[in-house]
Amino acid sequence: MLGMHKTVNRHGRLKRCACSYIISRCTIECWNKHKFGEVIEVIDLSLWMDKFLLTLSENFGERACFVGLQGSYGRGEATETSDIDIVVILDELSASDIQTYNTMLDSLSHRELICGFLSGKKEILNWEPSDLFQFYYDTKPIKGSLDELLPLIDEPAVNKAIKIGACNIFHGCVHNMLHEKSEEILRGLYKSASFVIQAICFKQTGSYIRHQKDLLELVSSGERAIIDTFLELKNAGKIDFQIMSERLFAWSKSWIEKTK
Repeated sequence: MLGMHKTVNRHGRLKRCACSYIISRCTIECWNKHKFGEVIEVIDLSLWMDKFLLTLSENFGERACFVGLQGSYGRGEATETSDIDIVVILDELSASDIQTYNTMLDSLSHRELICGFLSGKKEILNWEPSDLFQFYYDTKPIKGSLDELLPLIDEPAVNKAIKIGACNIFHGCVHNMLHEKSEEILRGLYKSASFVIQAICFKQTGSYIRHQKDLLELVSSGERAIIDTFLELKNAGKIDFQIMSERLFAWSKSWIEKTK
């Protein structure tokens, strides 16, 4: 998916960063508590976003065409350890802009939680369309609009997004079963599968369902089993590595065979 990459957050767990979102003028409070010996601060996201936009304007002025928030904050599902997934699209992007943006981020509070996507407008308008599906629909704008991307996201692009997603999950699942045998990777693969199911549901119904739990009433039994497992894992459910891996393997295999 566009802008998705793996990093290790401050708690030593893998996180996946993607790209953008609108947020209401409300405070998402993250209660102070000790975790792994560290006090986690309360984040007033509304104030933090005001500071981000002001600092962005000071550094780039009107060159910032689009700003968005993605991930759990965008869906209203943030917890005290959630990343702040920011997307910024400039009129154009140079190497020096990347350095300027990095220095800007270093000046902000909660730097360790900030991730996301930075691009120039020309690059995003010429991006692989299948990669734009999740990016467009999983993004809530704060400043500007991504509507210029919508004509690029046609039926072949959605079909390709499903196909590539299923192939990547199949490969990741087999590799993990053989080599890594990692429960954390398995969790990540089920999360990726939930994104593919959003695309499948869109293909079948024409509607993008933002919250995975809402997919349960709309998808078939095969997809429902994957979403149920994803939600179970998301809520710290117990992992049966072999059974859950085999379930995901069979599901991804079937979608590789279905999509042409």
